Amino acid sequence: MNPAPDRPEPAPDPLSAPGPHPPDYGRLTAIGPYFALDTSPEAAPPAGFRPLPELFDTGPDAPLAARLRVVAQRLGTTELRVAASILHLGLAARFWSVGLGSAVLLGVVPTLERAWVRIPDQGPIDLWAPPEPVPPTTGLHPGAGAGIAPRPASLVEQLHEAVLLRQLDPLAAAVRAAAPLSPRLLLGNAASALAGTLRVLDAHAPHTARALVAELLGRPPLAGAGALRVGPRGTAFRRSSCCLYYRIGPNAGLCGDCCFTEPPTRAKRNG
Repeated sequence: MNPAPDRPEPAPDPLSAPGPHPPDYGRLTAIGPYFALDTSPEAAPPAGFRPLPELFDTGPDAPLAARLRVVAQRLGTTELRVAASILHLGLAARFWSVGLGSAVLLGVVPTLERAWVRIPDQGPIDLWAPPEPVPPTTGLHPGAGAGIAPRPASLVEQLHEAVLLRQLDPLAAAVRAAAPLSPRLLLGNAASALAGTLRVLDAHAPHTARALVAELLGRPPLAGAGALRVGPRGTAFRRSSCCLYYRIGPNAGLCGDCCFTEPPTRAKRNG
């Protein structure tokens, strides 16, 4: 008697088959506090958090205005626009760190659509967000585990949408409502913060990080905000505007990527 033919294996149930795992945003915390994103699965955000869009509210009682007064006091400046520029630069670095860090290390970019924020007494703002659904075409960065690595162009589009349009655009509008700063200066801050984030990530995944940053700096609205140079010793950036840090005091000096080579004198500023 011939043996019975092998029965085909039943097809896996798509409803019970394991899907892609959510990104492990805990990996970002090890890089530094600017990169941290809390996605703990609590039903509600921790105490003291408020919806992220409230950070972009305007008016004297808005969280951003209150933070601006604190920054001005700590810097020891009476020029509100100087404090506003420094505050904007730090917040831009916070958003770029989460977005670019996730893109480089995890192969995804969080949208922060349902994120909450807490403003501590010192240091970068705290961010909490419920876990986001994993897009079917998104996988982990090569070397981080199984999955399909997204194309760099796809990550650039996600960073442009999630960071520039959804976070930095409303942030710039809120800052300009609090202090008279030019759009060009704020774009320079955004570019400078992006380049600063790259310098940190250069030690982790230099090729991916440099490619993404170069693409972002080469397209509007950041095109023309500064020049990125890549060499064997790392990356360097020179912005085409000034963040006004030198105006804090006579000994403040210039930032490392400033467009000036020496602090402007009053004659230069007025001329």
